[in-house]
Amino acid sequence: MPSSRAAPSTSTHPLAILQQVFGYSAFRGQQAAVIERACAGGDALVLMPTGGGKSLCYQVPAIARHRAGQGVTLVVSPLIALMQDQVG
Repeated sequence: MPSSRAAPSTSTHPLAILQQVFGYSAFRGQQAAVIERACAGGDALVLMPTGGGKSLCYQVPAIARHRAGQGVTLVVSPLIALMQDQVG
């Protein structure tokens, strides 16, 4: 019996990942520039307000690297310490 589900995309193009995985049609602000730099192997320091889209700046390149067979991405986030600092 043939499956009615479409095969998952394996595109490594950042915009395709944004659209297919996250459901957004376009990047916001400086996201595209940051993501292009990260996908090219460069470093980036990203300062954006809460809700500005920082998470996509590492999530999209991580998915692209995984799909390209370039290994895994390790994200170290001090989120709990940050939350404690904000309420403490």
